[in-house]
Amino acid sequence: MNKLMLKAGVFALSVISASVMAKVTPDQADRLGKDLTPIGAEKAGNADGSIPAWNGGYSDASVEIVRGTDPFASDEPLFTITHDNLDQYKDNLTPGQIAMFNKYDDYKMIVYPTRRSATYPDSLWPKIKKNAENAELVAGGNGIQNFEVTTIPFPIPETGVEAVWNHITRFRGGKVTRNVAQFPVLASGDFVPVELKETLVFPEYLESGRGPEDDNILFYFLQEVEAPARLTGTVLLVHETINQVKEGRRAWIYNAGQRRVRRAPNVAYDGPGTAADGLRTSDNLDMYNGAPDKYNWELKGKKEVYIPYNNFKIMNPELDYDEIIQAGHMNQDLIRYEKHRVWVVEGTLKDGERHIYSKRTMYLDEDTWTASIIDHYDGRGELWRVGEALNTQFYNQDVPWMAAEALYDLNSGRYISLGLGNEESDYMDWDIEPDRSDFTTNALRRTGFR
Repeated sequence: MNKLMLKAGVFALSVISASVMAKVTPDQADRLGKDLTPIGAEKAGNADGSIPAWNGGYSDASVEIVRGTDPFASDEPLFTITHDNLDQYKDNLTPGQIAMFNKYDDYKMIVYPTRRSATYPDSLWPKIKKNAENAELVAGGNGIQNFEVTTIPFPIPETGVEAVWNHITRFRGGKVTRNVAQFPVLASGDFVPVELKETLVFPEYLESGRGPEDDNILFYFLQEVEAPARLTGTVLLVHETINQVKEGRRAWIYNAGQRRVRRAPNVAYDGPGTAADGLRTSDNLDMYNGAPDKYNWELKGKKEVYIPYNNFKIMNPELDYDEIIQAGHMNQDLIRYEKHRVWVVEGTLKDGERHIYSKRTMYLDEDTWTASIIDHYDGRGELWRVGEALNTQFYNQDVPWMAAEALYDLNSGRYISLGLGNEESDYMDWDIEPDRSDFTTNALRRTGFR
């Protein structure tokens, strides 16, 4: 076990309190770009070589569209994990992953050579280092101050809530509009796609840049439902805040049937997810989002886990949705798994707080801070839902994100998948020119009336 893993094990004993200070010393921050990657991962490979050293990631700005262009298509699988050989690989799986094998006889994971393809734009590295030296938790861990807002406040985390904030604030391109589908899937495999147009903008990427109006704003988010017809015209607007105790998330919904805009305080925590048929909560979107205040977060250390990675195959526009969405789970023949180091963070519901999940165990990819697997437990402490992010590097933009995310219900056999864009003509648009006025309630009304 290396020194960083030993260090993380010590931190497993700490639970965040209001007095915790997160910034590290200049000497610690100087490790970034040396033995640590600029984002805080271990640069070296693991002992047996199954995880290689990080060599800068994979970037190719000459490729116009990543969808359908797999730079690792020639890689051959190393092995396939099935129900029959599960015991051989259990040490590198999460309880939720093991539960999926136990529930579905046809479930499998095809494991490929590990490609540490993740990277960010070079302009972000000095900002992350500055955050390491200056960013601090406030309000008991529910907000951040002295933060270069673009990304990653705590590249060298010492507590669980710091690691969670790294997932919440991670870079997703700064400004992007994507047209994707959400699939609430019945146990039989039947589904009706919900077509969504989503726009995500961090204030630094507005045409005017960050201004006084954006004080305490982490990002703006606009989600429009474009199908099926019964839901068309429903629009959600979110102003996500940085210090969520100083000012909570601001959210509004335009209801096409009522033709009016109303505040939406339930778009948070375990409020119902948009058009999700009860299969996910509001804070399940993007694997996990929103204020971390309902849980005590404990940093358990690091673990080597087989997680979805470099999932270019499942993005192929020649695939139809009914080739991907199947009964019980997504088509595992199309999902690529690799062994990566992940931070393990356990969130336990605080005394006196209410949420349908009593515990969440997150597995955060060290190279991106994406919550790649999350095991969710019900009020009895029983494993209930398993979240999985199909990590993908949008290498023409230097953006690590997801080809899709899925949340599997182990009790009902149902699941929900969100983010696929195989059948969408305008999948991802990184060249938008957003204005602050695009994220007002007036704009919400105009969008809903179209």
